[in-house]
Amino acid sequence: MELIKCDGTHLAAVTALYRRTVRYLEEHINYPKWSAAHPSDEGVAQAVCSGEQYICTENGKVLGAVALSENPEGFYEAGEWRCDLKPGEFLVIHALTVDPSCSRKGVGKFMAEQCVVLAEKGGYRAVRLDVVPGNTPAERLYKKVGFSFAGTKDLRRNIAEVPVFDLYELNL
Repeated sequence: MELIKCDGTHLAAVTALYRRTVRYLEEHINYPKWSAAHPSDEGVAQAVCSGEQYICTENGKVLGAVALSENPEGFYEAGEWRCDLKPGEFLVIHALTVDPSCSRKGVGKFMAEQCVVLAEKGGYRAVRLDVVPGNTPAERLYKKVGFSFAGTKDLRRNIAEVPVFDLYELNL
């Protein structure tokens, strides 16, 4: 497996992956409360253009996707972080997904670990993220990789069905 930065040639594959994931979640338990509105095709295309979208591949097959950004897309100042870091000193994991056909095969753990490696190589001091409270699979994954809970907070995203988020961090 490898985690690589997306370019325009990957756009169709990564948007199709997110759509498959949303369909799967809608038919099962939608822990992250994703929908066609998030992650949207437009948002994925923007992440690809800005160099923030990554995919996990193996033998040419896309197994997962994740966006890595310095922008937390919300009021991260509310977090109970162990280190007081300024914007640009930490990297944020967004919209990590594994193809439903590849679940429970270590893909998510590999991707989360590679996000940490990329942050270290980029000189960041921490990796942070937020999850919808009750998103047990995500919380279990991040704790397994070494992330610590940093509070349940209102990130001021104005999402009625998700008024607060659980925050996690891994200091480097």
